[in-house]
Amino acid sequence: MTNTDFRGKAVIITGASAGIGAAVARAFAQQGARLMLVARRKDPLKAIAAEFESKTDVCTMALDVSDVTRCSDLFKKVQYEFGGVHCLVNNAGAHARGLVREVDSDDLAQMIDVNLRAPIVLTRLALEAMASTGGSIVNVASIAGCSPVPGSATYSASKFGLRAFTLALSEELRGSNIHVGAVSPGPVDTGFIMSEIDEVSDLTFSQPMSTAEEVADAVLRVAAGEETEIKLPASSGRLSNIAYLFPWISRALRPRLEAKGRRAKQRYKARGDAAG
Repeated sequence: MTNTDFRGKAVIITGASAGIGAAVARAFAQQGARLMLVARRKDPLKAIAAEFESKTDVCTMALDVSDVTRCSDLFKKVQYEFGGVHCLVNNAGAHARGLVREVDSDDLAQMIDVNLRAPIVLTRLALEAMASTGGSIVNVASIAGCSPVPGSATYSASKFGLRAFTLALSEELRGSNIHVGAVSPGPVDTGFIMSEIDEVSDLTFSQPMSTAEEVADAVLRVAAGEETEIKLPASSGRLSNIAYLFPWISRALRPRLEAKGRRAKQRYKARGDAAG
C-alpha cells in the first residue's frame, strides 16, 4: 500500500458498490479520504458505505453514469457535502461479451456510453471543479485497451479510447495543478468476469489474475501523481505491447494462449464449485 496521504481529501469513485470500485473505496478510506461513492443501485452502495462510516465521511449517490445529463448533479452534491473534490476515479464499466454481430446494438452503445463517454464528461466536470485547488483524475482502463481482444471488440475499442483520452489529456495538463492517469489491468478476480466465466474468452484467462486490492493500490499511486499509467500485471502489459506492435506474433501465439486459458478457466470454475 502506498504511503501517500489523502487525509481529508474528497474522492469520487464511480462503480463503487463492488469489485474494483469497492476495493478502491477501502484503500482511500484507509488513507483518511472523504468518500463520494457512486453506482447505479442504492442498496449495494449503502452496504459499502456502512463499512466506512466509523472511519471517515461517506456520501453515496445512485447514478447511472451513462445518463450524462445527471453527471453535473454529482459535482453539485460533492461540492455541497465536502466543499469540493480532490480526486475522481472513473471506474464504472460495462461489458457485453460476444462477437459484434451477436451483441445487441443497444448493448454496444451502452459500452461506449459507460466506458468512454461518461468518463470524458465526468473528467471535464472535474477539471472545472479542480481548477483552483488542483487534484487528480484516474481512469480505470484495461489491457484490452492496449491490444485488441477478439470477442470483445467494442469493449476493447472503448478502453483504447479511454487510454488515448487519458494520455492526451495528461499532456494537455502537463505542468498544471491537475494530474491525470490510467490504470490498465488485465483480468481481475471480481464478479465482473468471474460471475460470467463461461462467457469470458479463453484468451482472457491465459493472463495472470490480479486482485481488486492490487488494482486499488495502483489507483492510489496514479492518484498521487507517481505514474501516468500502470499496467497490471507488468508481464501482461509487456505482452500487450508486443501484440499491438506485431499482430502476427499475437495470431501465432493465440492457439497456445487459448489452450492455456481454457485450463486456467477450468481451475477457476473448480475453485468456485468447491467454494459453493
